[in-house]
Amino acid sequence: MNLKQSVRKNGRVYLSIEKSYRDKAGKPRAKTVQSLGYLDVLEKEYDDPIAHFKEVARKMTEDENAKNKMTLTINMNEQLAQGTDDRKNFGYAAILKIYHELGLHRFFNNRARNENFKFNTNSIMILLVISRLLSPGSKKKAFEEKGRYFERFNFSLADVYRALSHYAKIAKGLQRFLHESITEKYGRDTKTIYYDVTNFYFEIDEADKMRKFGPSKEKRPNPIVQMGLAMDADGIPLHYELFPGNTVDKETFRSVIGEVRKNYDTGRIVVVADMGIITGDNIYYLTGGKNRNGYVFSFSVRGGTSEFKSYVLDNEGYMDVDGKPAGEDAEFKIKSRRIARDINVTMKSGRKAKKTVYEKQVVFWSKKYADRARAQREEVVKKAWDLVADPKKYNKAISYGAAKYVKNLEIDKETGEVIEGTKRPYFDYDKLAEEEKYDGYYAIVTSELHMSDKEIIDTYRGLWEIEETFKVTKGTLEARPVYVSREDRIEAHFLTCFIALVIMRLIQKKTAWQYSAERIVECLNKIACSNEEDNLYLFDYRSEISDAIGNALGIDFTRRRLRLCEIKNILANSKK
Repeated sequence: MNLKQSVRKNGRVYLSIEKSYRDKAGKPRAKTVQSLGYLDVLEKEYDDPIAHFKEVARKMTEDENAKNKMTLTINMNEQLAQGTDDRKNFGYAAILKIYHELGLHRFFNNRARNENFKFNTNSIMILLVISRLLSPGSKKKAFEEKGRYFERFNFSLADVYRALSHYAKIAKGLQRFLHESITEKYGRDTKTIYYDVTNFYFEIDEADKMRKFGPSKEKRPNPIVQMGLAMDADGIPLHYELFPGNTVDKETFRSVIGEVRKNYDTGRIVVVADMGIITGDNIYYLTGGKNRNGYVFSFSVRGGTSEFKSYVLDNEGYMDVDGKPAGEDAEFKIKSRRIARDINVTMKSGRKAKKTVYEKQVVFWSKKYADRARAQREEVVKKAWDLVADPKKYNKAISYGAAKYVKNLEIDKETGEVIEGTKRPYFDYDKLAEEEKYDGYYAIVTSELHMSDKEIIDTYRGLWEIEETFKVTKGTLEARPVYVSREDRIEAHFLTCFIALVIMRLIQKKTAWQYSAERIVECLNKIACSNEEDNLYLFDYRSEISDAIGNALGIDFTRRRLRLCEIKNILANSKK
């Protein structure tokens, strides 16, 4: 409490007692707790009104502090009862804050209004999302750990599994709702759309309609599902779709991007994707006919035409970082050209037709990337030499990568075993030399002819955000292996992961992208407390990250002790 002296328009001084506090956004504020009157009037009653009311303010502060103090009597011999587990997480208040800012509670409650079930789908989703972020695992594990939070989760494990079927039915609608909510609450840049594909494995032996054998990104032998994910320019997830595990990456593109174009009100978009997506059909889908969308795609140097390879390796036209002709000692060099290129497009009749696209090709070389490529290849080359020396030690699976450097290597198609042929295997020096020529070279092609080389490279680098997103999904959120088997429940599982990922990205955005997802999860897990006495809880963690999250979201994570009523009040405010 402090005494405030305000000079009014009439020139007179007005006295009041103020109390300082922080608002929901964490900003310092003050409110009047007692209006005292004009100084000249108070001087008739008090010899020194200012000194008098400063003392009053001090006494009010002292009284308030006294109310906030309590005396505890501690029995040092007191034992814990067997099975005691009183520790509660409080960091989940940050997750609740974003969840309710997005209006997800209203969405789930509205969509359940005309359903026959009695369980609360919003309450179940809150548990699943919090658990996916703070303690990822199976749905059963999430249910069993529900007591670590202060929420009243009044539903059964059977209700959780039943709710998954409902979530699957509303998955597309939820994604569109989230997009509209993010656009309204936080703003969203959808002029640039990043797209990538990954897959998630299931620990099962037999494939089914959805879970099929395909090329696993993690080189696992299990059935997988494919996920195509589109993100906005900030790296915040926009829309995803699941595909059977044997779907090739390039075949997922038009379905996901088509949904974004049709239902997300994006206007013209420029799609950024990796070389696995670049086909004539996908390029024409974006730019052909009445379509006027654009692309920034990585382009395979080693898989390019002989003319393109010659252009890449020809040092003429390359510039260094200072914009000067690149010398032999340059650690980075770049050049570009505009060309007309013919692509093969599948027409509605099924026949192939040639179409011409006008694009800009940007080629750059980095010594750092070249050194990294050679270092990564070194172990593979060693394995190739060992394969030449003793082929019987290997089979198709464990010779993966090294076999391309070995000539005369014969493998049994049925067993995958290396077999002794009529000719002895030998190391392919020509193959190695051909690959080494292109170390450190990268190419990007784009329809955006007006963009500078730097803009094109910077735009493509944003694709690393989506790769990071997949790492977060598979690592931090532990989205795989997947513990459900029915197709609708698989869909619901990934919907939960999608919501959790959106919330994580928004926490990162609100904290100016200073912290990784792993550090934020670690922090939120550490913001926890133990029941010290009756309804009093003791906290033992505070950090730079918890302060940043608290300040960004307007949640006070700095108190050592909180009464249960105060905790519930903070959680209630997080849901407004």
